[in-house]
Amino acid sequence: MPFLDSDSVIEQQVGCSIREFFEREGEDRFREIETGVIEELSLLPEGVLSTGGGAVLRPENRVHLHERTKVVYLNSSPEDLYRRLRHDKNRPLLQVADPLQRLRDLHSQRDPLYRETAHFQVETGRPSVSSLVNMILMQLELGGLAAAS
Repeated sequence: MPFLDSDSVIEQQVGCSIREFFEREGEDRFREIETGVIEELSLLPEGVLSTGGGAVLRPENRVHLHERTKVVYLNSSPEDLYRRLRHDKNRPLLQVADPLQRLRDLHSQRDPLYRETAHFQVETGRPSVSSLVNMILMQLELGGLAAAS
């Protein structure tokens, strides 16, 4: 089963990193391109699609994702995200004086949109990768979308 990352597809299309594109063209232009990529990728018959955190901001993305795919919302607290991302310089929206507060603001804005879009939700906390994968598989099995191993 193929793994598709919308941000990687966008970087291939624009020929530079998302951070560079944000600096050059701005977030609105990035979101336009992201919407086209999600529209296209959500039509593929199978695979795992990973989107960037802001993919749910546009209503058309939420509709395409919810109606054409099965969405698993991996919910992390802003504090957990900060621990993971505090040294990541490639995330343009976190290049601010107070990235933890920015994460709190983004989570407050995006969480209801992800809950609206998702078919399944997994509270990530701080488990190991294998525990997280098992939690996702359990949700999919309970939803009849994955065979029990």
